[in-house]
Amino acid sequence: MTDAPYRVLVIEDDEDVALFTRTVLEKRAGCDVRVLYSGIGAIDVVREFRPDVLVTDVELPGASGLDILEQARVIDPSLPVIVMTAHASVDYAVRALRDRADEFLTKPVPSTVLVDTVHRLGARSRQAAAARQKRTVLAIGAHPDDVEIGVGGVLAAHAAAGDPIVILTLSRGARGGAADDRQHESLASAEILGARLFMEDLEDTRIPNSDPTVGIIERVVAEVSPGIVYTHTKNERHQDHRSVHEAALVATRKVPTVACFQSPSSTIEFRPSRFVTIDGHTDTKLALLRAFASQAGIRDYLEPDFVLATARYWSRFGTGRYSEPLEIIRDSAAIGAPSFIDTSAGAVASSPRAGEEM
Repeated sequence: MTDAPYRVLVIEDDEDVALFTRTVLEKRAGCDVRVLYSGIGAIDVVREFRPDVLVTDVELPGASGLDILEQARVIDPSLPVIVMTAHASVDYAVRALRDRADEFLTKPVPSTVLVDTVHRLGARSRQAAAARQKRTVLAIGAHPDDVEIGVGGVLAAHAAAGDPIVILTLSRGARGGAADDRQHESLASAEILGARLFMEDLEDTRIPNSDPTVGIIERVVAEVSPGIVYTHTKNERHQDHRSVHEAALVATRKVPTVACFQSPSSTIEFRPSRFVTIDGHTDTKLALLRAFASQAGIRDYLEPDFVLATARYWSRFGTGRYSEPLEIIRDSAAIGAPSFIDTSAGAVASSPRAGEEM
């Protein structure tokens, strides 16, 4: 077992079986067990509890265990699922295997079999989560084009390194243009990166720094398990950017690496300590920004020469010709080296040169 107990969600409508399962897993396997007696609300619990292993009966009030398996795999494709039933029919077994159940156990399940199975699948789940966390990048912005402006080159470097990229945009930016147009532009930009886009519809200019913002970010973090998060700096004139920064720091408190990017509305208090070279990725960044055609004619900071001049300026504190600056909130994943970019992708994260001031 790992130091932290395996989290096991048990869905079983027979109270005696549920009690037996819980007792065995808590007392003999040392697991953190949560029990549901029906399928109602099960998927919400999967999102919130983030189990290492799901143990479910087949026939449940409110939903079939096999339907829950299918929905849970949408949230976490690598979640191990143990299907238990007192009716070991061929049809059940075939459907369970087709839906990719990891184990199909017939009741009564011997305690040793249950413990061994949960230990084996829990260890596999933790290994998969650790590998996924090291790779996945989450960029959080208040409005369409925020993350592309702030870390478009960094995200392009991550994409080139093969890192899965997720973008969470918390409003559709209705104050800056037609919301539908801006949503389509966000989708086009995400497609360039091969990124997964979560597009929320909080009110532009009135995004709160508590719920629902915190809850939205927590839901996405639970679903994608990022190892790196990029979001707004606190040093901002725009109230939405400040709110998203504050909400993101709460919602990403368990993410190993968190960094903040500059936006056109950042103040002079923005104090980066990491400068990521984006040489070889500036063309992609400009392509990302061109996707936001509704803003191109009204935002001078989207003009290519402005974008490149800004990146050129920040490179004086790092290496290469173009850089994007970051304030580091937490970099617990890095030991002796930056954790942001695979340097084989042509981008490196640098601290200021010795003897220089910002």
